[in-house]
Amino acid sequence: MAVKVPSDIEIAQQAKMKPIGDIAKEWGILDEELEMYGKYKAKINPSIFNRLKDRPDGKLILVTAINPTPAGEGKSTTTVGLGQALNKIGKRTVIALREPSLGPVFGVKGGAAGGGYAQVVPMEDINLHFTGDMHAITTAHNLLSAAIDNHIHHGNALRIDPRQIVWKRVLDMNDRALREVIVGLGGKANGYVRQDGFMITVASEVMAILCLAADLMDLKARLSRMVVAYNEDGQPVTCGDLKVQGAMATVLKDAIKPNLVQTLENTPALIHGGPFANIAHGCNSIMATKLGLKLGEYLVTEAGFGADLGAEKFLDIKCRYGGLKPSAVVIVATIRALKMHGGVKKGELGQENLEALEKGFANLAKQVENVRKFGLPAMVAVNRFVSDTPAEIELLLKKCNEFGVEAALNEVWAKGGEGGVEMAEKLVKLVENSTPNYRPLYDVEASIPQKVETIVKEIYGGDGVVFSSKALKEIKRLEELGLDKLPICMAKTQYSLSDDPNLLGAPKGFEIHVKEVRVSAGAGFIVCLTGEIMIMPGLPKVPSAEIIDIDENGVITGLF
Repeated sequence: MAVKVPSDIEIAQQAKMKPIGDIAKEWGILDEELEMYGKYKAKINPSIFNRLKDRPDGKLILVTAINPTPAGEGKSTTTVGLGQALNKIGKRTVIALREPSLGPVFGVKGGAAGGGYAQVVPMEDINLHFTGDMHAITTAHNLLSAAIDNHIHHGNALRIDPRQIVWKRVLDMNDRALREVIVGLGGKANGYVRQDGFMITVASEVMAILCLAADLMDLKARLSRMVVAYNEDGQPVTCGDLKVQGAMATVLKDAIKPNLVQTLENTPALIHGGPFANIAHGCNSIMATKLGLKLGEYLVTEAGFGADLGAEKFLDIKCRYGGLKPSAVVIVATIRALKMHGGVKKGELGQENLEALEKGFANLAKQVENVRKFGLPAMVAVNRFVSDTPAEIELLLKKCNEFGVEAALNEVWAKGGEGGVEMAEKLVKLVENSTPNYRPLYDVEASIPQKVETIVKEIYGGDGVVFSSKALKEIKRLEELGLDKLPICMAKTQYSLSDDPNLLGAPKGFEIHVKEVRVSAGAGFIVCLTGEIMIMPGLPKVPSAEIIDIDENGVITGLF
């Protein structure tokens, strides 16, 4: 009979955390490099980089996944559990994760602190205000929004065309009513009336910059380059033209410092930054990743959504800018999700279905193939569910073996690090017996259409790309402005290798339709939008906010 596992928050509240100062000391972080945020959270001063600059880097392990489904994959849980398991087998390991956004916490997705016995703690703090990074990014972003309207109000010396302002406002909350708004109502004293809109904070270019910046001065330089509007001659107007990059960097002076917490088993966790994996690159900060590589033998991190989005952007954008060279990639899959990719409806996933599993394996095989195209070794972590039958497990492991990829069962949700020992041992063996030859997929000097076509054909398995007339005009403008020699950030549905969320598995014979092309000149990438990409989510009919509560003793319930 299966043992009932307590809820995530119940497990987290029972955790025996060490004071974060003790964790820091164990991992060679000096007192003067630690900035405490209470007993169990801290920021690490960037001065540590100078002290550790000559220390060799550890092994960089990326955790990614098949295309996500409503059945769940457990990427963050696997990342946390793998870090715990590697420490359990004697490999000093640090993990690095993205920060949760309050919007999903109060919506339907919940937090992003792992799950079961593979969590980062203090879970409540991490999922709520944490160390204030999200608030700082929101404030810095909206400072620039205010500066744009203020500049127009006071004479518009830059000749900004109000119809070509591309900088929206942000809020760290799911609020569909703010997607499209009118600002400046109420007369002359309130500025000029124009259409505007809000995005969720994690979709802000400021967030992407925070995660790609090398240091505070690089952050300020990148903020300066952000294109916020176009003038009456069609020329870009930047944050630097409005002269507020210094003020924005000042607001972000603490947010740029990596955050240190711990897992349930006291493995150090660097949780810093959290850009969208659609409109941006979906990875934690380069600073946190580089710091983890200096502190441990292994650094385990993750990228958002499936390997076709998160891993591709990690390898083509983050590694390119950070000079990072991964040692291996772990691809998370569940039998339930693979059956869904094989055509099974969510309500029938508990029933054994070997035919659907075999059909859905095509999605996993494609993601393994994608990782190998970057010159990296891959292994599969099968996140085990109680509904998985022995025959299904045997079939999946057999399919992985036939495809030439190592696979391990992963039970970290129920057993913590102990449930990931086999996975950790196989990963170490893979790393020690492989010679990674990381290389980006494309040359940034290629044209925008060439780069997009490479991603579509090589990673998605599509036949080609169709650009709308609007997208072609935008590409031409970027070429004329000399802003086309940047990596590509595809904004596409996460549910399919195609741009149609209903095409599961590994579809063939499709084209990707790019309807809009934007430049994130500060972050340093070109965003190509396909389909409907939600940059301001809404709350569901019964949001998590109706379940979350707190009692007279400050004990929180309903958070997950």
